[in-house]
Amino acid sequence: MANLHAVYIFRGVLCALLLLPSWAGAMTFSACVDDIRQQAITQHGADNTAQVDAFFALVTELPQVIAADRKQAEFTQSFEDYYTRRVTEARIETGRRLKQEYARLYQDVAARYQVQPAYLLALWGLETNFGGYMGKLNIPSALATLACDQRRSSFFRGELLAATQVAVRGDIAPETMLGSWAGAMGHMQFMPTTYLAHAVDFDGDGKANVYASVGDAMASAANYLRHSGWQPGYRWGREVRLPEGFDYSLARSDNWQPLHAWRGLGVTDTQGQLLADLPLQSAILLPSGHKGPVFVVYPNFEVIMKWNRSQNYAIAVGRLADRIAGLGALSTPFPPADTVRFRTDDLKQLQTALTAQGYDTRGVDGVLGPATRQAIRAYQQDHQLIADGFPDADLLRALTGS
Repeated sequence: MANLHAVYIFRGVLCALLLLPSWAGAMTFSACVDDIRQQAITQHGADNTAQVDAFFALVTELPQVIAADRKQAEFTQSFEDYYTRRVTEARIETGRRLKQEYARLYQDVAARYQVQPAYLLALWGLETNFGGYMGKLNIPSALATLACDQRRSSFFRGELLAATQVAVRGDIAPETMLGSWAGAMGHMQFMPTTYLAHAVDFDGDGKANVYASVGDAMASAANYLRHSGWQPGYRWGREVRLPEGFDYSLARSDNWQPLHAWRGLGVTDTQGQLLADLPLQSAILLPSGHKGPVFVVYPNFEVIMKWNRSQNYAIAVGRLADRIAGLGALSTPFPPADTVRFRTDDLKQLQTALTAQGYDTRGVDGVLGPATRQAIRAYQQDHQLIADGFPDADLLRALTGS
């Protein structure tokens, strides 16, 4: 296989810096892939050499995968942007239609795994638009490209070996393994290791095929959620209203309290009714700051977070499930867009200013993570501002003068 280092130098230094895999110069791609192939043969035994070789015969190096792995968006998407692009009327209607179309399947899956159908439909909708787009990249090639890139080589080597095992077992033919640049597979976008741990042959054909069988895909997702701690009979959370004078510093993802504690502070549902008097653990989240929608979330929210470590994603799944189940739209409008939308450079500038004033953001990376939110909250408390931990435009101007 051609040496990419020479190719990228020919195309220009900038392109090389952006796309050049970090394995170049240490081990060629073909040598790296052959090393993993030999490991797979050792794992599966000489009798399965032909199947392993057939799998690795599909592998080619994909520079676009390295580019996708390195890509950093210029803008930090606001919660409104994220939510409105995913919880759409078209997706809600499709989810409701598929709930009826697959009613017997969802009834059977719910009976076995005690996961409500609406959550499986919501995950299906967000992951692949209900199977409409499962990805087009050859997964053996995508995983091999990332496994031979030193940035996360150990993780993706494990995923590539797991994908090899899926093929050797005969569950999914390697030539039909198409998916995302990161190697996620099928209707619900399972990584290969997740597939091996949780995939289910629900239709009884002897194979757990998360591409060809909607039943296998839904049952596999339910099995994953249940093993991740899903609590049957409970929701993900709900939209709420906070009372006047509420201490916004309490609204954060690491402050879990019994639901009756929030009730005692006057938190209500959107109809003005006090929350249930239950010991259920819960937290208050403000994804758009104190001016936007407010949510109380339950342990099942944390289970969804295990699927994707994004609060915006987990809220979108929960709300899409609510809408598919028949509940209404959000009752609180989003704040004006110009107060909550930031470029990555804006957040870096904010982090730099906070750090200079003694509020530790644990680095300047342009990401609104827990440490940055805590630093913002501390600054707000010290300056008699509403301590919601949210970087609105007023805060940016106060800190940076811009």
